[in-house]
Amino acid sequence: MSTQEGLPPNYPFQPDWEVTPRQVKAMLDAGDDFVLIDCRTPGEYQVTRVEGSVLVPLQEVAARLPELEKYRDQKIVVNCHHGVRSLRMTAALRQQGFEDVKSMAGGIDLWAMDIEPGMKRY
Repeated sequence: MSTQEGLPPNYPFQPDWEVTPRQVKAMLDAGDDFVLIDCRTPGEYQVTRVEGSVLVPLQEVAARLPELEKYRDQKIVVNCHHGVRSLRMTAALRQQGFEDVKSMAGGIDLWAMDIEPGMKRY
């Protein structure tokens, strides 16, 4: 970790699209009203996950939009393994009119390295 934000050196952080794992941890610790959506596969979710996250695999997002509707007016943070799929899901949800959606930079892998050492990594 090279930066104060806990991001790897040269990480192309996009503040309009992403939050850092440290920001997510601070939101969880403060009891902020937001939903953490994990867009990995069910198998990946079984390996390891951030406690309290909701599994909605990226490939199911279109079919599950009606169930996601209840989160429309909430802040949403999406995580995946390294932050690529979660950016795609963030874009997809924004295209559907969800306004306050961001991806967790570096995904659960960076979470495991920076926030929860000892968490299973794959």
